[in-house]
Amino acid sequence: MATRGNILLIDDEEEIRLAAQKTVVREGYWITTCATAAAGLASLADENVDLLITDLFLPDGNGIEVLTRARQLRPGLEVIVITGHGTIETAVEAMRLGAYDFIEKPFDPPVLLKAIARGLERRQLAAENRQLREQLQKQSGEEALVGTSAVMRDLKALIRRIATVDVSVLLRGESGTGKELVANALHELSARRDKPLVKISCAAIPEHLLESELFGYERGAFTGAVASKPGRFELADGGTLFLDEIAEMSTALQAKLLRVLQDGSFQRVGGTKELRVDVRLVSATHVDLAQAIAEKKFREDLFYRLNVMSVSVPPLRDRREDIPVLANHFLAKHAARLQKPVTVIAPGAMDELLAHHWPGNVRELENAVQRAIAMATGDSILTFQLAAPTGTSAVPVGSAMIIPFGTPLAEAEERIVRETLQYCRGVKAKAAKMLGLSRRTLERRYSSGK
Repeated sequence: MATRGNILLIDDEEEIRLAAQKTVVREGYWITTCATAAAGLASLADENVDLLITDLFLPDGNGIEVLTRARQLRPGLEVIVITGHGTIETAVEAMRLGAYDFIEKPFDPPVLLKAIARGLERRQLAAENRQLREQLQKQSGEEALVGTSAVMRDLKALIRRIATVDVSVLLRGESGTGKELVANALHELSARRDKPLVKISCAAIPEHLLESELFGYERGAFTGAVASKPGRFELADGGTLFLDEIAEMSTALQAKLLRVLQDGSFQRVGGTKELRVDVRLVSATHVDLAQAIAEKKFREDLFYRLNVMSVSVPPLRDRREDIPVLANHFLAKHAARLQKPVTVIAPGAMDELLAHHWPGNVRELENAVQRAIAMATGDSILTFQLAAPTGTSAVPVGSAMIIPFGTPLAEAEERIVRETLQYCRGVKAKAAKMLGLSRRTLERRYSSGK
């Protein structure tokens, strides 16, 4: 019989040791038994142990001390404590310190085996989770940009060219396209890769707090500032600062950001000392900054500082050939995390993905795969629950099309028809159905297409 796990048992009662040994060996486990804490810890240091079972009272110590020392020797080791009558409080303390479970003397063989099985299962799951995290952490650079389409090959080539050029980069693209992954790749491929990559979303932090988050603050600068705190610029010194949703920053704060980009100096909120940093700035937005500048919502001089190099991150609809590889990438990533034995996306389900319009881009695809994994009852994903097309909405999910207030009706109608036709790849019958028009009416408004 193959060995199912290596167990170390520490107990000073010979009857307990012999009974446990007989029980676990019969089930295919390997077990080492010791009568003292010293012998048990020595065995733990020398042998490959998957699970420790220790009595709380030993001739030369107690189980709490053994537990503490064992977890120092073997971080992540699962421990079960054995308790006698009247030691439940001590057992609870042991669990607070990291023991997985406790069993009372005299224990029944099924109870012991069940506790062992659960402990080894937890250890295996923890090992798989660590391995998964390590694999995902390795995909921090260009490798994380999944896709082999022409537009993705061009994007990766552009990233490689500009990553080593130490200038500001502006990332443009719809929500969910993966702009943060591009920022990661730019940092990992740059000479600053050994320094910090610090990230902040300008949309996620209230306006009155964003300044202190960026530049830090001194003690007493405002109510609650009980101690000085460095800002993101200081934390990113020598490395890269990624400002996501840069268009959400107020014009007043834009002026302060512009100064940092001009001379590399700033003051903490409530401070008077000039601080200098060496930071490469990568910013991102899904907003049309030219329109924001025209509407006086974004400073033109700041735009030119941010836009030394520009990278356009393509929407998923422009690289549909990447959908299968992305879907299978997310399947492998999340099936392990969700502990589901799902390994295959059925052909019909993949056809659903290929036919979908993906207004939320790669983020929407990842969420769809996660949802399908959670709902799957076997080893295959047979169908996906995908959002219906947005039809005639002027502001679809993901801001695929925005019609500003005040746009003349005829111009708005023409744009809706034109972009719907473009989405339908010129197929008038499909576009007419989405728009709620007859094909003849559509043809009167737009003359080209199929």
